[in-house]
Amino acid sequence: MPGLDLRKQQLSVEEIFHEGGPPAAVPLRRAALVTVIANPFAGRFEPDIAPFMETLKPLGLSMARRLVEALGGDPAVVEGYGKGAIVGAAGEIEHGALWHVPGGYAMRAVLGDAKAIVPSTKKVGGAGTRLDVPVTHINASYVRSHFDAMEVGIPDAPRADEMAVVLVMTTGPRIHARVGGLAADAIQGEDGLR
Repeated sequence: MPGLDLRKQQLSVEEIFHEGGPPAAVPLRRAALVTVIANPFAGRFEPDIAPFMETLKPLGLSMARRLVEALGGDPAVVEGYGKGAIVGAAGEIEHGALWHVPGGYAMRAVLGDAKAIVPSTKKVGGAGTRLDVPVTHINASYVRSHFDAMEVGIPDAPRADEMAVVLVMTTGPRIHARVGGLAADAIQGEDGLR
């Protein structure tokens, strides 16, 4: 991709059949894609980093499409999403924040009419750092059954001068979700919250 130096990607898909109770009629599928890229701002302070978000947009779209394919190819099966970034030690937390717009934009574009804010997390860390990427329902952040997280990480990434950017998608609520709150079938769909 123009303007980006990609070193590697890691795709992870898991199926959850039960969490100690009866097997689900349809297993929950969760997928994460981590892309390790060179951090163009590593080792120095750059006051104007915002233009790099445009450079990241094609990567976000490519990653979002790949996640949908990993979950069967139909965007309609995706009910949850989240994003995150791990910045290598020569970078700063704000470099991870550059992923907010391209990651969220990409999933909304690929999934269609998703209304909820895409939850996010970021941190600075060395190779092997793990990140718990938060997940919420794509149309209403208050749908408690879809509050989740998926742990990601790559043993040799990020190097000090790299960033690992992450997208996560899921196909449904936590298996055996039963703590109440707004149900997915009661979403009003007006504000991305309820």
